[in-house]
Amino acid sequence: MSNVQIRTAFHMKTRRDVLKLSAAGSLLVAVALSVGTAPALAADKPKVGLIMKSLSNEFFKQMKAGADDYAAKNADKFDFKAVGMKDERDFASQVDAVENFVTQKYDIIVVAPADSKAMVTPLAKAVKAGVKVINIDVALDEDAKKAAGVDLAFFGPDNRDGAKLAGDALAKDLGKGGKVVVLEGNPEADNAKERAKGFADSIKAGGLQLLDSKTAHWETEEANTVMTNFLTKYHDIQGVMAANDSMVLGVVKALDAAGLSGKIKVVGFDNIPAVQPLIKDGKVLATVEQYGAQMAAMGIDYGLREMKGEKFTGWVKTDIKLVTK
Repeated sequence: MSNVQIRTAFHMKTRRDVLKLSAAGSLLVAVALSVGTAPALAADKPKVGLIMKSLSNEFFKQMKAGADDYAAKNADKFDFKAVGMKDERDFASQVDAVENFVTQKYDIIVVAPADSKAMVTPLAKAVKAGVKVINIDVALDEDAKKAAGVDLAFFGPDNRDGAKLAGDALAKDLGKGGKVVVLEGNPEADNAKERAKGFADSIKAGGLQLLDSKTAHWETEEANTVMTNFLTKYHDIQGVMAANDSMVLGVVKALDAAGLSGKIKVVGFDNIPAVQPLIKDGKVLATVEQYGAQMAAMGIDYGLREMKGEKFTGWVKTDIKLVTK
């Protein structure tokens, strides 16, 4: 993946209330983005570690593939290792990964935290050990960061706006009074909370009727169980909002088993490859692209720039896009 492609997929929003940089830092950012080049590095290559969530989730498989490709193309600039969790609630493995990278004297840790609050403590220890920490995908909790005495920027999408894009597409299709259920993500993750808010915004704006909302912790099989239970309890469901596409797969599996695929409309978030044919076949109405394959590569690039003296704070927004048939 070229730096030009990364620049195209991810451009910084320059709202003062989103990202606050020093004047010198702003100039460096503008120059770096305009030429699309990575910073010059010392002879000793930095060591970069990427910590993701569950690698059983197609989104993080995409993220790892994109990061591996970027690292291979820049092997002369940095050494790289990526790790993930066995499932979405295997939080301890993320903590272990941070501690291992610090012990092994990694220079940069790029992390998509599974728990927005609990992950702050180990990452704060990494920062105090001199590691550059880049928070992508899921924002760390602001109050927890303040309590830990760290100022870390968040590089990622507006999950609330993204969920509203999907929810609005469903509301438009169903019309006012449409009856819907929601499958939420991991309650400890900031992006799950924000996507739930985005769906709620759509339900209110579109005049939909919410029948029920439960977490399936981002997982396909759990989503299948939750959706099966919804179908048993509610016989008039018209639409489903799922906070990620892994759960969409579980929802569609339940709908297939009930002979209701295509009749009950489904929207999701992530645009993973497995969902794309379901959109074409009419089993899924819409999803949201957040460019997971490029996100970690962007995080690595920002980490390298911090090593060269740039400082980022606040929220560096990355792109989202509604995907339909």
